[in-house]
Amino acid sequence: MNTISLHNTLPRVFRQRTDIHSDIWQQDVTFERGHLYLIEAASGTGKSSLCSYLIGYRDDYDGTMAFDGSDIRSLRSGDWTALRQHSLSTMFQELRLFPELTAWENVQIKNQLTAFKSDADIMAYFEALGIADKRDTRLAQMSFGQQQRVALIRALCQPFDFLLADEPVSHLDSDNSRIMGQLMMDEARRQGAGVVITSIGHHMDLPYEKVFKL
Repeated sequence: MNTISLHNTLPRVFRQRTDIHSDIWQQDVTFERGHLYLIEAASGTGKSSLCSYLIGYRDDYDGTMAFDGSDIRSLRSGDWTALRQHSLSTMFQELRLFPELTAWENVQIKNQLTAFKSDADIMAYFEALGIADKRDTRLAQMSFGQQQRVALIRALCQPFDFLLADEPVSHLDSDNSRIMGQLMMDEARRQGAGVVITSIGHHMDLPYEKVFKL
């Protein structure tokens, strides 16, 4: 996948609003593979909706969203499964990790499906992010910031053309945010991938090529 495009897209819940001033909604927008984007959003402007549309979890919007020019509404469940395994990697705002499993087990669920990273590669991520000592700790016993680091590692354990990171560092200090940003961008460059990051205020200090106001 080389492009994600939106044409006159608007969440249906906003249909009756006349005060939409957005760089995304009701605009023509294209995200290109190999580029870095930031979407800044205030609370209630549809950030979670946008992320859900991009990964095929919801379709309650007007207008068009397309991958490489093909309307995503034409995709079937099998198509979405393939895209999420090989083209779209997502770091969810709410993380969607398994609290009863350890940090290592949460990452391995993804990596066993993709066989994309070696155990040594994954352990290097744990060490770089300062959570090597938490490898065998259940997620329920980890702080949210530690869980965010686990979620990033999981997101990097697959091939992708685009990485969507929704509020990836909301609970992290500047040092850990910097390290996460570096790891994310190193992997994106290796894969020639695009990165789309969303934020409602606290985001990684990265060389964004385009900043959108949602």
